Amino acid sequence: MDRITDGLRGAGPEQWSVARELFWLGAYAGEVFVRRAGAEWVDFDRGQQELFGQLVGVRMPDGRVWNPIGKVAKRFAAGSEESVQQMYFLLHGRVPMKAVR
Repeated sequence: MDRITDGLRGAGPEQWSVARELFWLGAYAGEVFVRRAGAEWVDFDRGQQELFGQLVGVRMPDGRVWNPIGKVAKRFAAGSEESVQQMYFLLHGRVPMKAVR
C-alpha cells in the first residue's frame, strides 16, 4: 500500500483528485487486516468519526480500532512519515508503539 500510494503521490495530483483511489486502497488494507489479523469491519461511533475523519474502520479481537482508510490518505499527504505497513505490524504488536509516529 505504501509503495502504491507513494506512486500516486509522485505523479503530482491533488489529493482530492485521487480521493476515490485512496479510499479503495485503504479499504483493501482494511480487508487484509480482517483476513490476516482477525479484525472486523465496524461503523465508528460519533467520537471515533470525529477522531478519524472516517465512518468505518476495523476492530481487532482485543478491542483496538484502526483506521486504514485514513492511514492511506495520511501516507499520500505526508509521505513516509505515515506507513500502512507499520500500522499492520502494530496490529500484532511487532513494533513498539513509540516507534511509529
